[in-house]
Amino acid sequence: MPRPPVVPHRRGMVDIAPRQTTTAAPFGGRASMARTSTDAIARTTTGAPTPSRAPRRELPVIGGARDIAIDTTRSILLVIVVALHAFMVGVSLDVNGTPLLENAMEHWSGWPVLTWFAQVMPLFFVLGGFASYTQYSRLRARGTTASAYISSRLVRLLIPAGAAIAAVTVFLAVLTVTGVSPDVIATAGFRISQPFWFLAVYIGVTALVPAMVWLHERNTTLSLLTLALGAVVVDIVRVATDIPAIGLLNLAFVWLFAQQLGFALADGTLDRLGVRAQRVIGVGAVATLALTMLTGFYPTDLYAALNPPMAALVLLGIAQTMLFLQLRAGLRRFGALPGIARVTCWIGDRSMTIYSWHMLVTIAIAGALIIAPFSLPTPVSLDWWLTRPLWFVAVGFAVFLVASLAGRLERRRVTAPAGRVATVAATLLAIAGVVATLIIGSVGAVWVIATAAVALALALVARRAPREISSR
Repeated sequence: MPRPPVVPHRRGMVDIAPRQTTTAAPFGGRASMARTSTDAIARTTTGAPTPSRAPRRELPVIGGARDIAIDTTRSILLVIVVALHAFMVGVSLDVNGTPLLENAMEHWSGWPVLTWFAQVMPLFFVLGGFASYTQYSRLRARGTTASAYISSRLVRLLIPAGAAIAAVTVFLAVLTVTGVSPDVIATAGFRISQPFWFLAVYIGVTALVPAMVWLHERNTTLSLLTLALGAVVVDIVRVATDIPAIGLLNLAFVWLFAQQLGFALADGTLDRLGVRAQRVIGVGAVATLALTMLTGFYPTDLYAALNPPMAALVLLGIAQTMLFLQLRAGLRRFGALPGIARVTCWIGDRSMTIYSWHMLVTIAIAGALIIAPFSLPTPVSLDWWLTRPLWFVAVGFAVFLVASLAGRLERRRVTAPAGRVATVAATLLAIAGVVATLIIGSVGAVWVIATAAVALALALVARRAPREISSR
C-alpha cells in the first residue's frame, strides 16, 4: 500500500495518523497490515481472540511517520498570519508631527476581498485539531492520563508565550521611562495584545481535547452538528437582541467545531467521503457563506467575523478543509522538497514562539521608524505601497532572529505530569492572564499582572522530569 512521503521525526511537529504498520509475508508475498487493537495483540500473545464487551472505534496508533501536507500547510498558514499582521500596521506622523500607530487596512477598500484569502484561522484550528488528536491518541495508548496530557501541552504553549508577555511588559516599561507619549504606549500595548486572543482560545480548546475526543469517538457527526448549530443559534440570538457580548459564546462553539473537524480529518472520516462529496460540501459551504453575506447577516469582511467569532467562520473552515483535501497530494510533493522540508521543520520547532513574539517585533520596528531621520509615507498611499516589500523583508528578518534566539525556550522541554487540580488551576490562570491583556492591554500594569499569572500557571505544571524520561 503506498504511503505518503515522510521526513524524520522532529520535535514540535505532529505525527501522521493513522500510521500503517506492515509485517513481511513469507515467500515474497504482500505485506500484511499489522492490527493495533487490543484483540489483535491478545491473539498474537495467546493464540486466541479476547472477548470484547462492545465494538469500539479504534484510535490511530502513531509512530514516526509524518504527513508532510499537514506540517507544510501549518507553516504556510503561520507565515500568512505574520505577514498579514505586519501588513495591517500603519505608522506615520500627522500634520503636527505627532506619531500615529494605526491599522492601515481601515483606510483600504480592498481589505474585505483580501480577507477571503487571508482569513486562515479556521483552517489553523482544524489542523491544530489534527495535531491534538494524533498526539493525544498516541499518548493515551501509552497510558498517559488526560491531566498529564493537558499539563504537558500547557507547558509547551506557555513557555514561549509567557516569555513574550514578559518581554512586552519590559518593552512598555522602557517606553514609559524614556518619555514616550502615553497615547503611543497605550496604542502599542493594545496592538500587541490583539493576536493573543489565539493563545487564550487555544489554551481553552487544548484543555478540552480529552473530553472532545471522547465525544468524537461516540458520534462524530452529532458532535460536529451540535457545535455548528450552537454557533448559528448564538449568532441569531446576538443579532435579535443586539447584545454583542452574547457572541463571545462562539469562542467555544466556533473554535471547538474547527478542532473537532480536525479530529475527523485525522481519523480518516473526511477521506472516506470521497473526492466528489468533498467538492460538493466545499462549494456548498462557500455558496452558503456568500448568500448570508448578500443578505447582510454576515459581514463581507471575514476579519470582522472574528471578534466575536461568527458561524461564518464555521462555513469558511469547512470550505478550507475541503480545499486542503483536494490539494493534499500536491502539498505532500511540495513539502517533500529538501529545502521546503527544512523550512517547515524550522518553523514547526518554533511555531508558538513565532506567533507569540511577531507582533511585539513588528510594533518595535514601527516605533523605530517614528524616530528615524526620514519622512514616513501615509498608509495606503502610493509611496506606502511601494515600501511594503522592504517592510515585509525587515519584519521577516527580525522575526527570524528573535525566533532563532527565543525559540530555544520552546524546544527540549520535559515535564512530569501535574495533578488534576493543579492542571485546572493553571489553565484558568493562564487564560485569565491572557484575557486581561486583550481587554485592557493598553494599560502597562495589566501586562505585569498577566506575566505573573502565566508564571504562576507554569509553576503549577512545569516540573523537571526524571532523567530517564525522553524529551521526545
